[in-house]
Amino acid sequence: QVQLVESGGGLVQPGGSLRLSCAASGSIASIYSMGWYRQGPGKQRELVAGINLGGNINTADSVKGRFTISRDNAKNTVYLQMNSLKPEDTAVYYCNADLRRIGSFSSYVYWGQGTQVTVSS
Repeated sequence: QVQLVESGGGLVQPGGSLRLSCAASGSIASIYSMGWYRQGPGKQRELVAGINLGGNINTADSVKGRFTISRDNAKNTVYLQMNSLKPEDTAVYYCNADLRRIGSFSSYVYWGQGTQVTVSS
């Protein structure tokens, strides 16, 4: 079994900050990449930022300069530091991980349950 558990969402005023965390647990052999997606009201799910095992980062233009993704490989955890939040950042944020389970030869993408981020005054 593999689980991804997100935390850190909530209500914040425009211009504020939040830090999301996502910890992967279970029978994990290797995590190749981890990332954050979001889905706003009436919108499709979109990539926010991703980071691979080598530390290479891909960030959406809409959050560049405001959001920072990082990971702790020893803890199988990915973080998303969100600064200068705007109302349009309001969404459910999901983390995912492309990982290989112990005893498996293939990798699969697993998803967390999502955490709500609301930016409002």
